[in-house]
Amino acid sequence: MRSLYLRIYATVLVALALFALVSGWLVQRHFDQERERFVASAQERAAAWGELLQRSLPGADAPPLQQAEALNDWSERLRLPLALDDAQGTRIGASDSYLRREAEGGPAPRRAQPVRLEDGRTLWILRPVLRAGGPGMGGGPPPGRPRPGEPSPMLWWPGALPPGGLGNAALLLVLFAAIAAGAWPVVRRLTRRLEALKRGVEAFGAGALHQRVAEDGRDEVAALGASFNRAAARIEALLRSHQSLLANASHELRSPLARLKMAVAMLEDAPAAQRDALRREIHANIGELDALVDEVLLASRLDAGAAALRQDPVDLLALAAEEAARLHADAEGEALQVLGDEKLLRRALRNLLENAQRYGGGEVGVRVQRGADDRAELSVSDRGPGVPEAYRERIFEAFFRLPGHAEREGGVGLGLALVRQIAQAHGGSVRCEAREGGGSCFRLVLPAA
Repeated sequence: MRSLYLRIYATVLVALALFALVSGWLVQRHFDQERERFVASAQERAAAWGELLQRSLPGADAPPLQQAEALNDWSERLRLPLALDDAQGTRIGASDSYLRREAEGGPAPRRAQPVRLEDGRTLWILRPVLRAGGPGMGGGPPPGRPRPGEPSPMLWWPGALPPGGLGNAALLLVLFAAIAAGAWPVVRRLTRRLEALKRGVEAFGAGALHQRVAEDGRDEVAALGASFNRAAARIEALLRSHQSLLANASHELRSPLARLKMAVAMLEDAPAAQRDALRREIHANIGELDALVDEVLLASRLDAGAAALRQDPVDLLALAAEEAARLHADAEGEALQVLGDEKLLRRALRNLLENAQRYGGGEVGVRVQRGADDRAELSVSDRGPGVPEAYRERIFEAFFRLPGHAEREGGVGLGLALVRQIAQAHGGSVRCEAREGGGSCFRLVLPAA
């Protein structure tokens, strides 16, 4: 059985069947116990009535007519069907109710309780029957008010209990069928949602990255659907990013490779005076290729979340001073610490400084201070032409470069994208602002330690 809804439904039915069997066994056991108690009570009452009637009825030597009249009188008083046999088993007399019950047929003789009297006679007491719809069964006259000529129903005799095995089995079967019919749509609705989720996952796995599943309801299935949608959106964004990264990287690799190929081809035939220049060109192109590959790999690892971030205390002011000294820039501010990967943070700061030096001229400054919400803020400022407001978000996209800057300044447009990825990996952010007096200011905000 491979279908989940059939397995769930079968489990419900098996549990229901076990419940019905156990319940039926308990009910039948209760009926049996009640039956035994009623039998014992009936026997005690019959013995008491026999003792009473033996003292009240005429003796065995009295005329049969006199005995029969006395028996009928006591039958009306006690409201019980009575019959009397002599010592040889010959019927002496019977009450009208006893005769009427016998005339109706049915199991009347089996319900007769014999009581042996001391003089050898046998007194027969017919057990009353509570029929369906009779007293205590939802119809007929109430207890204590029998029909005229009928015996009193106040005594519960064996056989007066509700039907046993067959009736109980029918009742449990009806209950089982009703619950089984009601459980089917509930189970099917649950598994239908799981089947829809399965189809969505299969479609997503087949390449439909836009595929999403329904999140109806507030149960675990809805939560699973919401988790799948979040994961699918993340995977789609990563794949789109990697596709874009690969496409742009392959495009950017062509230029240095073409220059490198041309320089190598010219190296053999070039005069000795030009060979040194060609070698320098080859080394420069190789360095550009190496930097590009390194940035692409780092961007890919950060985008996929594969870079294992260390959580070491890093002194931002000391880090800023070291990197600023490499480019002969100034660093100032407060001594603040953050928790993170020093190598990645150094790379982010270096990219910001190199970007400022490449596009912003020689006046580059670094400042470390405590910003809003008690977060550490590292600012890299320059006096360049600045970034138009429309491009202040786009410059952090991979391979995006301001119009005209690629021809003048070079670069592949991955430096600032890496800065943003590193900041986000540390729980921070980066933004570009206009600097008062001209230029740009890049603010790297990180959680302070």
